[in-house]
Amino acid sequence: MGFKKYIVFSVLFIGVIYGYTFSLELGDYKVTILDISLLLPIAVWIILPLAILFIATIGHILFYGLINAFKQRAINKDKETMITLIKSNLLEKNPPKRFKTKAFKELSSVISQFKLNVKESTFSSSDPELNNLIANIQDIKAGKYIVDKSIKLNEISDLANQNLLNKVNEQPDFAVDVLKKVENYAPNIVRQSFINVINEKTMTTIKKLYKNVKLDKELARMLFEKDAANNEFGFSSEEISKIVKDLDYTTEDYLALARNYESILQPDQIIALFEKLSSEIDASTPAYLHVLFEYEMIDKVREIVDTTPEGEYTSFKALLDLKDAGKHYDLESISYK
Repeated sequence: MGFKKYIVFSVLFIGVIYGYTFSLELGDYKVTILDISLLLPIAVWIILPLAILFIATIGHILFYGLINAFKQRAINKDKETMITLIKSNLLEKNPPKRFKTKAFKELSSVISQFKLNVKESTFSSSDPELNNLIANIQDIKAGKYIVDKSIKLNEISDLANQNLLNKVNEQPDFAVDVLKKVENYAPNIVRQSFINVINEKTMTTIKKLYKNVKLDKELARMLFEKDAANNEFGFSSEEISKIVKDLDYTTEDYLALARNYESILQPDQIIALFEKLSSEIDASTPAYLHVLFEYEMIDKVREIVDTTPEGEYTSFKALLDLKDAGKHYDLESISYK
């Protein structure tokens, strides 16, 4: 029975009882308490307990209804806070912890210890903001740059880093801006920006920016390959030398560098480059010998290897012996040592 129906039927019931007892003409009844007398019709005395019970019942219902209303309000508020906690967790922010109900407090304590992740499948809920947030996160993870400021990414989060990486991949000009101010960006953002600039921009632009980047072997390899393919505005021998000196190049790395440039640089340029390197870095000497062999500077090769101990540069010494015997082999068929 609804609250309104209860009131209506209770009033009707009390009215019927009063009317019936009043029609019996039972007279009056006097009650005296502590010298205080109260004279009322008996019909009134009969319905008085009913009226008191009715009022008490209404008060009871209203009291507990109010308590339940406050509880429901707390639950609704905690539900909103829980949604906020989920959003904060997804955005890698510090989640709110002010819950009013015990159940939500315990649930929030558990959720706060997890890192929530978004699946690729379609997500749907009754909260439009949560739907929008998850859709944006899915786009970011799929490689799309999101500019929706309503999601308020945590700048130091992995998600924000991925979104910035997406921007670098989508906008080559932004990659250039990153390389102009590398101190403002994470190392992986700088690295990807440099890779994209190598792939998308000219050597003229690259030469203005590469010094801002801490090169490793892989980046240097890509840089030299770009330079070799666009050598009209490429690096000078001095610039190449300066770059490789800052890297922990092995003998194989120097040989790869020599092969990369041997058809690009003028003979005197590449010979001068590796002669200078070999005088400063022993690991580059096989590459220097390789260059000398390529340009048939056999006497120079002999001059270098003849002064080395037995067992050193054996491949080059063997190649010299073969040439002296009138046999010609390609350098690529011999292991460099």
